Amino acid sequence: MTNRRTFLAGSLSTATLLSSLPLSAQATDLTMLSLVEASDLIRRRILSPVDLTAAFLDRIEQLQPRVNAYITVTADLAMSQAQQLEMELANGQWRGPLHGIPIGLKDNIDTAGIRTTAASSLLQNRVAQVDAPIYTRLQEAGCVLLGKLNMHEFAWGGTSAITHFGPVHNPWNLDHIPGGSSGGSAAAVAARMCCAALGTDTLASIRLPAAYCGVTGLKASHGIASIRNIIPVAESLDHVGPLCRSVADTAYMLQSMTGFDPLDPVSIRSAPGDYIGALMQPVNKLRIGLPTGDYFARLHTNTDQAVNNAMTVLTAATAQTTDVSLPAIPDFAPLLAESAAWHEEYLDDEGNHSAYDPVTLERLLAARAVSAEDYIRAQQDMVRVRHAIAEVFNEVDVLVTPTAPGLPERIDSAINPAEATGAEPSTRNTAPFNLYGIPTISVPIGFSQTGLPIGLQISSAHLKEEVMFSLAQAFQQDTDWHLKMPDLNG
Repeated sequence: MTNRRTFLAGSLSTATLLSSLPLSAQATDLTMLSLVEASDLIRRRILSPVDLTAAFLDRIEQLQPRVNAYITVTADLAMSQAQQLEMELANGQWRGPLHGIPIGLKDNIDTAGIRTTAASSLLQNRVAQVDAPIYTRLQEAGCVLLGKLNMHEFAWGGTSAITHFGPVHNPWNLDHIPGGSSGGSAAAVAARMCCAALGTDTLASIRLPAAYCGVTGLKASHGIASIRNIIPVAESLDHVGPLCRSVADTAYMLQSMTGFDPLDPVSIRSAPGDYIGALMQPVNKLRIGLPTGDYFARLHTNTDQAVNNAMTVLTAATAQTTDVSLPAIPDFAPLLAESAAWHEEYLDDEGNHSAYDPVTLERLLAARAVSAEDYIRAQQDMVRVRHAIAEVFNEVDVLVTPTAPGLPERIDSAINPAEATGAEPSTRNTAPFNLYGIPTISVPIGFSQTGLPIGLQISSAHLKEEVMFSLAQAFQQDTDWHLKMPDLNG
């Protein structure tokens, strides 16, 4: 890594720099900076994008063999981008809060000239010709690409243990899964192998790994961030969103991610939100809704206790807490039919079947059985449900639930086909919010007795991300769970 370390010359010495950093990063290393901290230091030209990028690349080199968060590391590209952004700063050009911020992308997001595999043997050598618009937006905002992140194969599961490139390991306990399908994204953020990451979410795939890895993960309103040129599960339910260390970091990311894409069939026109400004909004008048039904049922004992503790904090900060009934969830025929349609050209050739994991293949073949009539009815039901959920927010401002009822399982259990299930029990609390299409964020709220993270979901009405951000930020200002970091030095 000496070629990267040479870039430290000519900038502030490491000792001088560390003495100027916030207390959370002093006497440690640059990878301990949050996105917000790093952004401020870069803007004031105290921190070099080149130095920050080099620090993250060194940490990737150190931890990748144990965490396996990346499929492809783009070290040369990252350093080239960081140098360009450094020159822009020297010339008085600052692109905004993401200028010089090193990120990773889930490996189903197309990047021109860099392979995008969806963690599958079938696509292991696939190289896209154009960038996904969401990556273009982040490049224009000043992000530096560290690489492409490991995931559950084709985003068709919640473990990230099923991947052609080997299981992703949870940084809090390397024997356990990080959740999925954006497991590499969450693990990389938790292990400080990037400053922030993008994931995708169809049933749980940002929020579940965020909860399991002790980071913050957001899916915004369906359609406000482009999902074009992202290998889909189902466009009707797919979201792209950030995984970061804090609520504030996710707000910084989302601020540069939204916008109408006329070539994305599910993109919507909406007024830009002030997500960063929402972090400062008061929450004392907010009304919390606690969904009835199974959302709080059959929780792991440690999850139940952590949720109760979190609710004590939230209740004290807000106006009232009320039980609410959410619209009944229609079936997931859109997910099955749309996913089967994308895979059809591969599934039609039985020679490709061996390139899929057996569990993924079984699920996709079964998905082909969805009829056109079932698909149309389910789409109509989903539209009705999205109208109905809006009515709930006449009674309350936010909804709060546990992110997952249980804890991350061991990897050796997750890769055993005999124990695999067609529907992931871990997505029970997350999947409805994809059907509703409303913004939902998962924040860390504690740990199990065995040291595994636990998360809580906060949701708000469609296109009302600011309300969700304000309460989630207030919670993190009153707690320090998001500041905890796994010890990977041993």
